[in-house]
Amino acid sequence: MIDAAVEQLLRKEKKSYVIPADVVANVTATNTLEHAIMVLSKVGYSRIPVLDADDHLQGMISLAAITNQLLQVPGAAVDQLSNYTVADAMLPIDHWVDDPTKLETILNYLIDEPFIPLVDADNVFQGIITRREILKRINYLAHNLNNYYDVIPLTDKAGQARK
Repeated sequence: MIDAAVEQLLRKEKKSYVIPADVVANVTATNTLEHAIMVLSKVGYSRIPVLDADDHLQGMISLAAITNQLLQVPGAAVDQLSNYTVADAMLPIDHWVDDPTKLETILNYLIDEPFIPLVDADNVFQGIITRREILKRINYLAHNLNNYYDVIPLTDKAGQARK
């Protein structure tokens, strides 16, 4: 469980750490892989969400998944990308959250993921929570903890500070 004081400081900044859906690059499962690789290349990310027509989160697409799909095609060539859809190479969603206040879950997921999708109760994509945004909050906490709390090391029975 995250200490209440730490959680309070991580949430201190008024600006949300959620990047809203309307500014997150995405594709649909029916887009071609050619389109997906152009979007991925333009935004400079290695992975983006795949949404349906009603903005429900369907999966993820990555440069590696597109390359893997191409390698399965005889005589793999980039001109084959227009013959396949994102659905042919889409990756499953391993982790997501439906509540941006679940900081403990978010922190645990971000250990292995660059971002976590945020969906509502109907699985409609709401945005992403990035490792970068959370690390900015942790940086703030690391530099400002003493401005909000007196941090005193716990001592053992002999009066020595615990290590």
